[in-house]
Amino acid sequence: MANAAPSPKPSSYCEAILTMEKDNVHIPYHNREYGFPIDDDNQLFARLILEINQAGLSWSTILKKKDNFFKAFDNFDVAKVARYGQRQTDRLLQDAGIIRNRLKIGATIENARRIKALQKEYGSFKSWLDHHHPLTKEEWVRLFKQTFRFTGGEIVSSFLMSIGYLPGAHIETCPIYKKLLKKKPAWLNKKKP
Repeated sequence: MANAAPSPKPSSYCEAILTMEKDNVHIPYHNREYGFPIDDDNQLFARLILEINQAGLSWSTILKKKDNFFKAFDNFDVAKVARYGQRQTDRLLQDAGIIRNRLKIGATIENARRIKALQKEYGSFKSWLDHHHPLTKEEWVRLFKQTFRFTGGEIVSSFLMSIGYLPGAHIETCPIYKKLLKKKPAWLNKKKP
């Protein structure tokens, strides 16, 4: 008896969602968060840090630990995290609910401090993003590498796509695509404000 041909691999995140069990952690993220604009600086910071923590790991791992991350990092309150010192770093390194990587934890604290500086100069992290929009992916990556710690090309691209600054989060045939367009993601606006 011949082996059956393997089923084709989904070509997009949207297509992969269709093959997942209903209780999969990816479904609520795909349907309600991925690609949708975020206005709140703490939520933008959270998404950046989750993307940083995904480096070298699966997104499933991060989504499963997402609530733990929010608890461990004071709901990603930028002002609070920016004040973290050695005591908080030591506590985070012992927290099995998050990714216990010294470089990623250090980058989280330092990036909170850098966002505080951007808030002082631009009014908000969101305003800083809007000020630089639109840039090419390569320009965004350069800017993020100059501004933040632990931000390479894949992290920056994933972060900006996940918050609506770069297109591609959803394919046009995805039922979520039309919902996303109604939220007017930044990538729809090709001109600088």
